[in-house]
Amino acid sequence: MRLNRDVYVGIFLLLICAVFINATFEIKAPLFGQMSSALWPRIILVSLTLLSILFLIRSLRLEKPEWEQKGSLKNWFRYYKNPIYCFGLFFLFLASLPYLGMLLAGVTFVFLMLSMLGGWAPKKLLLHASVAILFVGMMWSIFTFVLGVILPQGEIFLYM
Repeated sequence: MRLNRDVYVGIFLLLICAVFINATFEIKAPLFGQMSSALWPRIILVSLTLLSILFLIRSLRLEKPEWEQKGSLKNWFRYYKNPIYCFGLFFLFLASLPYLGMLLAGVTFVFLMLSMLGGWAPKKLLLHASVAILFVGMMWSIFTFVLGVILPQGEIFLYM
């Protein structure tokens, strides 16, 4: 067992989860008979806590990460290239929301993410496009029509 950076991050994540779970007890109960307003935050926080515990256990069992063994910045980027791509694409998704709207930006984000992580073969591109259109379209429809959530429309659809 080695106390590396991931162990400290795991402990920090557990502390943050504990603070947030404690904060859910301060959420006021609704005046009319319905489920507690703290239910969904607690469900999410319990799952985050379980994932943080799993991360901590895994990091306690882990020896040196591969990029630490070699010790160069190039190896660090090679080791973490997928998360870097994910954060970069997510930033582009957030930046494109005012212009493309939730539907187009979401489909584009999911398609590019699947293609970046899964490969650019023509057969895979068709699968990635169909998954992106189907699932983002379903989620957009559920939030828009069933739940009545107002999602970013984007400038493209603003004048239609």
